[in-house]
Amino acid sequence: MRLRNVKDANNILINSGLLVEANPFNDKKKLCIEIGTGKGDFIIGMARNNPDVNFIGIEKYPSVLVRAVQKIEDIPGNLRFMCFDAKNICDYFDHNVDTIYLNFSDPWPKARHAKRRLTSETFLPLYEKISKGDVHIIQKTDNKGLFAYSLEMFNNYGYKFNKISLDLTNSDIPNVRSEYENKFISLGQTINYADVIKSLPNDK
Repeated sequence: MRLRNVKDANNILINSGLLVEANPFNDKKKLCIEIGTGKGDFIIGMARNNPDVNFIGIEKYPSVLVRAVQKIEDIPGNLRFMCFDAKNICDYFDHNVDTIYLNFSDPWPKARHAKRRLTSETFLPLYEKISKGDVHIIQKTDNKGLFAYSLEMFNNYGYKFNKISLDLTNSDIPNVRSEYENKFISLGQTINYADVIKSLPNDK
C-alpha cells in the first residue's frame, strides 16, 4: 500500500500537543504502548475505555500518525503519541511498559525480511528491556502466516500463552477494533489473537 504524504504532517503533530519525545506520564498508573498505531482507532478507544491506564501510540510515519491526531476531538489525558522506528524503542522506554500491543503489523512475507517482523528475534529481546516486570504482548493479525510465525517465536523465547483465538470476532474476548480490523471483518476475514506473557528474573 502506497503511503500518502500529508503536507506539514510534522508541524501538525507538534502543534497538536499530543506528540511527545519521551514518556510524559510520571504517575504510577499502568503504561500500555501500541507499536504501529496507524490511524489510531484502537488506542484512542482503549484510552477512552480505560481512563486509569496510560497509553502511548507509536508510529513510524508522520503522514500516518497525523490521521490519528486529527480525528481526536476530546483529547484523553491518558493518551499521547510518539513517532519513531520501533527498532529504536529502547531509546524511549526503560523497564516501564506493562503491555505491548501489536495490531495488524506488516507481515513482511518474504523470508529474507523475517527479521523486520515485530515478533522476530530482532524485536523480542527489545521488549524485555522496556518491560516493567513480565513481558506482556497482545497481538492481532489477519495474516495466518505471520500469526503462525509469531506463535513459534513466542514459544521459542519462553512465553506462556494466556489466550489464543483463530477467530477473535466470534470469541468472548473483549476487543476494541481498529480501522483495519473493521475492514478485514467486512471482507469476511477472521482475526487471529494472541495474549502471551514471559516471566523475567527480578535482576533483569
